[in-house]
Amino acid sequence: MSHAPASLSCSALSFDWPDGTPVFHDFHLAVGPGRTGLIGLNGSGKSTLLRIFAGELTPSGGQLSIAGSVGYLPQTVTLDTALRVDEALGIHAARAALHAVEAGEASEADFAAVGDDWDVEERALATLARLGLARIGLDRTVGELSGGECVLLRLAALLLARPDVLLLDEPTNNLDLRARRRLYAAVESWSGVLVLVSHDRELLERVDQIADLRDGEVRWYGGNFTHYEELLAAEQESAERMVRVAEADVQRQKRELSEAQVKLARRKRYGQKMNDSKREPKIVMGARKRAAQESAGKHRIMHAEKLAQAKERLDHAAEAVRDDDEIRIQLPATRVPAGRRVLTLRDLRLAHGATAAGEWELRGPERIALVGGNGSGKTTLLRTIAGELDAESGEALTHVPTRFLPQRLDLLDDDRSVVENVARFAPHATNNVIRARLAHFLFRGGRADRPAGTLSGGERFRAALAALLLAEPAPHLLMLDEPTNNLDLASVRQLTQALDSYEGALVVASHDVPFLESIGITRWLLLDGTLHPTTAEQVRNSLWHG
Repeated sequence: MSHAPASLSCSALSFDWPDGTPVFHDFHLAVGPGRTGLIGLNGSGKSTLLRIFAGELTPSGGQLSIAGSVGYLPQTVTLDTALRVDEALGIHAARAALHAVEAGEASEADFAAVGDDWDVEERALATLARLGLARIGLDRTVGELSGGECVLLRLAALLLARPDVLLLDEPTNNLDLRARRRLYAAVESWSGVLVLVSHDRELLERVDQIADLRDGEVRWYGGNFTHYEELLAAEQESAERMVRVAEADVQRQKRELSEAQVKLARRKRYGQKMNDSKREPKIVMGARKRAAQESAGKHRIMHAEKLAQAKERLDHAAEAVRDDDEIRIQLPATRVPAGRRVLTLRDLRLAHGATAAGEWELRGPERIALVGGNGSGKTTLLRTIAGELDAESGEALTHVPTRFLPQRLDLLDDDRSVVENVARFAPHATNNVIRARLAHFLFRGGRADRPAGTLSGGERFRAALAALLLAEPAPHLLMLDEPTNNLDLASVRQLTQALDSYEGALVVASHDVPFLESIGITRWLLLDGTLHPTTAEQVRNSLWHG
């Protein structure tokens, strides 16, 4: 008996949030075999769509069709810390039954629990090893694992279940470079239907097609993300060329309409002159006047119609040109002179054991990339420098105004508006000044009055970054902890633009190597028990060969 190939589809799909905010209306999508990268702006509905297909959300209208079983890895993985690893993998019952069979103490229920899966334990250990989790075994508890290991454990459970359709939402968040490499390999080897939402360029290079969700519709681009960018650039160049042609046409039609009106005015003046001089019989002049008026009316209507058509062509051409907002700001107050001492670390031992032996200094507008594996102490180091944690020994001294943006973005008060949140950091700035500055961060008009708790992930990050960069006094040292987590590609570009305008010293902890390379890093530091210099090339080598 043949089975239909695995697939996902929806037609005339509608979905609204409980407060009435619409996400999808009359939405259509069909996804077949292969690896699909689903991209789009923050708030476009990517994660919502995955949750609908995973059965976590119920659409308000339309039809869903799912051929095959579905496995879903959400953006935020939460596991009960008391769970054993084999329970998290979903094999605890089968494993216990298998052990009972091996001990000669099996019941019929045990044989039923094992079924045909006699190698379940070997498959589980092999899957863990494939994802770099061989050391954790099957008997430890989830509470002993790092956040990145929990993500990989959830993925291991999905791979063991062997679903026909795999849905991954920002799977590389919180994964260090080696863990990302293993996830890339798992994605590359996937043979069923796979839909992944991600801002990770390295991961998007491994898909077969890109689905671009924009304005409630999906446009398909064959190939990986690089191919998508090339096609989109050519498409936008053509669209912009069509806009220029349409603009020229509108100007020409305006000119012709103006010239026609001048000619008609001249004819009218000539007719009036003939009428005043009474050189022709009254009946002839009346007939001439009526004919002239009819001709003038037709002429005017023809040119007006041509102008309206030209404007319509211009509007149509302009719709094809993407106008993704960009952050354009000037932050001269953040400028740090070259050579000025910004940060000093002396024989620092962190709360969880990592060290920065000897003396480390950051001077001038340096841009430091802080890299290292999950649990190596990067966040602990940043929090220690920010004064949120005490060091076990040694000292971390900041010599300039310093601001720290944590992963959790918890510096915003959810009940206050964006304007009110920024005002907390700049108490001497007037409301008008704050609004003018926020407009450069794309919070214009009513957007600046929205409560922080209603913002999307990208908007919340932008608001938090604005609060820090517009703070009084202006930060001369800015520290960011995994800033690209949960940001779509457009938001990552906006973050890069904002950091281009920042003129102070920068320390960024991140696993996102392409992002780090895009912001002009001047020094790379690796924390792996101790702090020491590294290079972008060495980081990439550790990603692929470590």
